[in-house]
Amino acid sequence: MFVANYIDRVNIGFAQDQLRADVGLSAGAFGFGAGLFFVAYAIFEVPSNMLMERFGPKVWLTRIMITWGLVAAAMAFVTSAEMFYVLRFLLGVAEAGFFPAVIYYFTRWLPDSDRGRATTIFLMGSGTASVIAGPVSGALLEMHGLWGHAGWQWMFFIEGIASVLLGLVVYRFLDSRLEDATWLTSAEKTALTAAIDAEQAARTRTRGTATVSRWKLLADPQMLLFCWLYFAISIALYAVTFWLPSIVDDIGGLSEFEVGLLVAVPWLCAIAAVYVTGRLSDRTGKRRPFLVGMLLLGSVGTLLATLVSPWLALAALCLAAMGFKTSSPVFWTIPQSYLDARIAAPAIALVNSLGNLGGFVSPTAFGLLEDATGSTRGGLIGLSVVGVLAAVTVALVRGGGRNDRRRVPDGTQAAEHPAQGPADGPPAGPAPAGA
Repeated sequence: MFVANYIDRVNIGFAQDQLRADVGLSAGAFGFGAGLFFVAYAIFEVPSNMLMERFGPKVWLTRIMITWGLVAAAMAFVTSAEMFYVLRFLLGVAEAGFFPAVIYYFTRWLPDSDRGRATTIFLMGSGTASVIAGPVSGALLEMHGLWGHAGWQWMFFIEGIASVLLGLVVYRFLDSRLEDATWLTSAEKTALTAAIDAEQAARTRTRGTATVSRWKLLADPQMLLFCWLYFAISIALYAVTFWLPSIVDDIGGLSEFEVGLLVAVPWLCAIAAVYVTGRLSDRTGKRRPFLVGMLLLGSVGTLLATLVSPWLALAALCLAAMGFKTSSPVFWTIPQSYLDARIAAPAIALVNSLGNLGGFVSPTAFGLLEDATGSTRGGLIGLSVVGVLAAVTVALVRGGGRNDRRRVPDGTQAAEHPAQGPADGPPAGPAPAGA
């Protein structure tokens, strides 16, 4: 699902040149439209995640997927800047809630000790999508003129309808609860449920049965730090995602398909980095050092890309993609370990929605800078600065370590997680069968 989700979200980066020429969009207008998606995402994400709790993941995630596929396909009929803006906004409305719903879904299926790898595998979907999107979108763009339609129209329509069809398949196979999983034995279900319940009990041991207020989330300094960190990661990640095809095209003499193939290279490197880092951070139980390292790697890569030739810039952007793409899954394990499960769904949605506003800021700023200077150099330098500031901020964040003491969002400090051992030791509780 996330592969299809990410392709439909970022495929406008591949259509940029054709779309701007046919519709008459400046770089600034294109960047603004690309970013409007994230404004809608921020507005509707928390309500969407609350509805997911009401209707269940099976129904709600399927609904999200089918509606975003329909809107993505409708992008094929854009004829003006205004229509482009409206459809990008509606795509954000349709997709809102998907990502935090899945992150919350993991908290109800997996214990902390395995959730880092699960989140990593899930988030590798965006890297996989970036690899697939390049050659596939490039090939579809070369259908230009077929039956009188532009290549970008074919790309949007085919990729959008593919999501609709996949949504129908998802409804058949997705299980909402552990109890619904026919592919687990009774003993496995019991072990998993016991491990997850023990962790939740540990988080709330000092709080009794008191209700955790959703409104207090914004008053918690840690929540604000989480929002800032994900905002910074989103700025960097979506700037690279939306503008990488344009940067690669600057090499010159390449067909649309060849550009797509080269764009896939940084994301192949990123997939490998995401997988290795996820396993290492799970093994050590320490997330923050890995997050700092990846943010600095991304900053170095973007800075180098401004100083070298286009071919070497592509190599530098491999470092940037590895750093910023890997930062996201490592980051998400930190709020997962910090938050009380009773408010995990709205809290994760809040962090994701506000943080994703970075996806509005980065393409808009890049577009305006390109209009003003004719180059993306200034934007890449800005990304380096943002990455360094985010890395410094990690020192203030709690959570993400097996021996961290937690504060739940009303300010109450929770005891060390009794279901886990020392900082570098394995979980002390019963492991689910097959783990």
